[in-house]
Amino acid sequence: MPEGDTVWNTARAVDRALTGQRIQRGEFRVPTLATANVSGWTVVGSASRGKHLLLRLSTPDDERYTLHSHLRMDGAWRIYAPGERWRGRTHTVRVVLHTATHVAVGFHLHELALVPTADEQRLVGHLGPDLLGADWDAAEAVRRLRLRPERAIADALLDQRNLAGIGNLYKAETLFLRGLSPWTPVSEVPDPEGLVELARRLMTANLGRWDQATTGSLRRGEKQWVFERAGSPCRRCGTTIRRASEGDYERITYWCPTCQPGPAPAGGTRPTLARD
Repeated sequence: MPEGDTVWNTARAVDRALTGQRIQRGEFRVPTLATANVSGWTVVGSASRGKHLLLRLSTPDDERYTLHSHLRMDGAWRIYAPGERWRGRTHTVRVVLHTATHVAVGFHLHELALVPTADEQRLVGHLGPDLLGADWDAAEAVRRLRLRPERAIADALLDQRNLAGIGNLYKAETLFLRGLSPWTPVSEVPDPEGLVELARRLMTANLGRWDQATTGSLRRGEKQWVFERAGSPCRRCGTTIRRASEGDYERITYWCPTCQPGPAPAGGTRPTLARD
């Protein structure tokens, strides 16, 4: 599940492979871009904004465009050598960019758009401060969180309009480390600046690697405190880690009811007895 650090790492991998390269052939397998032709264009660079990836391109006439994609829950960009077998479900391929040295393949991408680079803000301008971006501003993130003081902090952290980049993993791990129930109202969160800065530190620690660890260990089965550990004992107190789902996967929450006392989900929840 891509979160801010995964998208950041992906943007850097694409940047290393494609920047300065001329696109020999481009394929768009979505109706909205079916007739787009980027052959002969040059890749200027690749950047991330929260969970959005921005691939910047230049036409032969030096007009600048951005290919925007959102990775959501299942998107990925992968880089291959020419002729190398693609690893992944080919029916989910949305974009293929061929250069002399690499082939970039976008799987399960969402919100694909090709727009003038000057119009990027139309696609990502609604986002809050990016935890991994030059625009990071903890005070502004907290100001946005406080606009809805009654909202559960778990939901508020997932709202990319408040701060960009957090998904289920960093939401669950940050709240555990701060000892906060996911259903604590924003108005009752002590030191919200410290909360968002902790999320940023956890995410920043995983830049440059694909493993997402928050415990300090990269060993299999030891990387997270509560995320996807429902039914297992808490690493701190031994209480069974619980899992609650509200509506869809984006609202799945993991927590330790002993280490994170406070409000519980509406209607309560039963502990999941098997590992997720």
